[in-house]
Amino acid sequence: MGQGFFVTGTDTGVGKTLLACALLNAFARMGKSVVGMKPVAAGREAGRWADVEALARASTVRAESRIANPYAFEAAIAPHLAAELAGVEIDLETIVRAYEELSRLADVVVVEGAGGFLVPLNERQTGAALAMRLGLPVVLVVGMRLGCLNHALLTRRQIEASRLRCAGWVANCILPELPHLDGNIRALEQRLDCPLLGVAPFLREPVPASVAALLSLEPLLEATA
Repeated sequence: MGQGFFVTGTDTGVGKTLLACALLNAFARMGKSVVGMKPVAAGREAGRWADVEALARASTVRAESRIANPYAFEAAIAPHLAAELAGVEIDLETIVRAYEELSRLADVVVVEGAGGFLVPLNERQTGAALAMRLGLPVVLVVGMRLGCLNHALLTRRQIEASRLRCAGWVANCILPELPHLDGNIRALEQRLDCPLLGVAPFLREPVPASVAALLSLEPLLEATA
């Protein structure tokens, strides 16, 4: 069975896909076979789910869509609402079985969550419940913008409350300029109680391979040792 990591973020649109793809690139550079998983995708544009396709491009192992992306919905809304519109209920056990299949195909599986950590997936369960069911070390992506300190600390607290290991966090500079960026990063380093894996600079057209070169994988390898 391969190693696995669960990528979550402080919100939607903070760069989870970019960092998930960067992790796939980084592990592939180490000679590992890698595959990305998007359990739930919501939001189809021009006939495609961009996150799912990006993860597939960054993977070295080709996997069937039924396991790489068990649930895909047209509407770009909260997953439980998108599923409701489609007349479907998201079942965590379906996702877990898909993950287990993927973990037999590759050395490393990177699972990208939907939205923030507590986004509802069905009437009873959230993204946190999925992460708990998978039991994987968590990588937290912090979108560096006004309000990110509170969002990051709350998410980190929920990861701990879920009894999951936060293997590290990434500061993703999603704005061209953020006043006191260095001070914000220092504040999070002091408070998040997990390793800073890297700082992804603002790029108008970010390239996962470039971000991969900025990441430290050592804490992640230690988390799965």
